[in-house]
Formats: sequence, structure tokens, C-alpha cells
Amino acid sequence: MTDDILRSLRADCPIPPRLSPYADRVQRWLDDRLPGVGLPLDSPALDRLSRARFARYAGRLYPEATEPDLRAIAALFTWFFLVDDACDRPDRLRPDQILALRDGTLRLLRDGPRGRHPGLTGPLRRLLVRAWREPRRRMPARWRERFTDAVGHHLHGAWLEAVEKAAGRPPDVARYVELRRATSAAYVSYPLIEFVTGRPLPDAVYHHPRLREIGDLGNDLLSWYNDIASLERDRATSGGHNLVLALAAERGVGVEAALDPAAERWRAAMRRFVELRAGVPSFGPALDEAVADHLDGVAAAVRGTIDWTLESARYGGGDGGKEGPLLNASGRAGAPS
Repeated sequence: MTDDILRSLRADCPIPPRLSPYADRVQRWLDDRLPGVGLPLDSPALDRLSRARFARYAGRLYPEATEPDLRAIAALFTWFFLVDDACDRPDRLRPDQILALRDGTLRLLRDGPRGRHPGLTGPLRRLLVRAWREPRRRMPARWRERFTDAVGHHLHGAWLEAVEKAAGRPPDVARYVELRRATSAAYVSYPLIEFVTGRPLPDAVYHHPRLREIGDLGNDLLSWYNDIASLERDRATSGGHNLVLALAAERGVGVEAALDPAAERWRAAMRRFVELRAGVPSFGPALDEAVADHLDGVAAAVRGTIDWTLESARYGGGDGGKEGPLLNASGRAGAPS
């Protein structure tokens, strides 16, 4: 049933699909480079990483990126998915460990390779150092701070979710939507649009209420689509942190009965997204092209998530969504379940 809904929502998405011509070549590059950072993964685990196709995900979100820039983004995406596995699977990090990881990550992003913290060490640190090198070198300080703030918000959300799971407190729908906007990392992906284009927006424009609302809706759309795709896994591991599960609990219905309301909520958000995007005001000739790039990038995050979800072994028809974590809480390789 979820497969039918996922394909129906893809058919209802008016955003055209795009893919970088470098995506598959960058995936091969990524496959070759990951063992060099010392990730404690055996051949089957490395194969699972390859089949997840993180470079194709990056290539769908940033189809205009140069090949070197797409390499940096694909490495960043891999880092975030490894962290997601460490925070969200049965053998997950404790809340205090997630806070330490957040603090170590922010130290590195702000101070560069000299920024050391016990919460971020080993292969995960080496991977982030390499992925962050080019954005840090090339982008201005205000952009680096914006990106770092988004990462901090994301990891703080992962901590809050872990606290609620540990306490056995499933969220209601309103609480879930708010928290999901942090745990999705969509807000982390938006500044990378400016890295690819080389045109950072002024803070007043980036945080303009209309652009913020469009960004929130884009986040909801990609997050809720992912929730439907990962529903079976989340029923066992999420502690109610899934839109379908939150709707089912709030309405007092079975999980299957909440799928259609979740899909209709997605369609209503898409209608609003299209309406708002069409009505963005002009910010002047010096900024309108960069604003258009930003809006296109938010739209690409929605459509790219849809298409990647249906092609990646991490979800849906593949087996990636049913396997154990690639890294466990200690940073060692996790055994498949």
C-alpha cells in the first residue's frame, strides 16, 4: 500500500525531475574514497553504502553543481546519513552522546581542522574534515555561520527526539511536525544551494518570511514523503516519530487508516508550496537571480528526495531500509540484522 501511495504522490508532484550528469561518476569516486577515511565497515557494509546512492541524491538536489562541488556535497550527505543511522537505529547513541557529537561537530565547523572535541573523533571526524574543506575555504564567514547554525539545529533536533524516545513520549502531530523539520536536515541542504551557485543571499533575504515559509513547506514535503517510505521500519524503532504514526495516534485509528490522511496532508502542502513560490516578490535586479536559484533549489530538494527514495536501496523496494546500522553507538561497524 505504501508503494502505491509513494508513486501516486510522485505523479502529483509538479516539480520536474533533474539529475547531475556527474552523479554516477561521483558515486564511484565516493565508493573509492570512503575506505580511506577509516570507516570500520566490511565489504557488505560498504556495498550497502554504495547502493544507497548518496551521490545520486546530491546530484538530484544540485544538478548544476560542478563535479568537484558535487563530490564535497556527496561526502557531506554520507556523513549526515551515517550520523542519522547512529542516532536513529535500535543500537543508537544515548542523548548525552548526541549532545557531545553536536558540540564536536560545531567546534569543527567553526574552527576548522584545529577544532577538536571528544564528541567527534575517528573516521566520522576525518570524513567531515574532508567534506567541509572546500566550502570553508571558498564561502564567506556569514555563510559558514548560517550553515553551522543549520547543522546545530539539526543535531539538537536529533537530541530532542532521542530524549523523547528514551522517555517513551510519542509526539502529537503538531509537535512531530515541528521536530521533524529539525531532524530532516533539509535546512542544512538549503545553504548548500549558495555554495553551488557562489551567490550567498543576504540574511535579510534568506530569512524573509515568504522564503522561510516556502522552505518550511519544502521541508515538510520531503520529510513526510520519507515518513511514508520508512513507515515499516519506523513502526518498530521510531517511538511514534513518523507523520503516519502521529496521525494514527491522534485520531485513534490504525496505522493503515492514517496513510490516506498523511497523503492528503502532503498534497495540501504541495498546493500551498506552488502557490507561494509563484507569488514571491522581487528583491531587485541584483538579487532576483540568486533568489530564483534558492527557490529552484528548495524545489529540487523536494523532487530529488522523491526520486531518490524510489531508486535507493535505503528505502522502499530495496533492502537498505530493513538492515541494521552501518555504525553503532561506539563508532564500530554495525552487524546487519
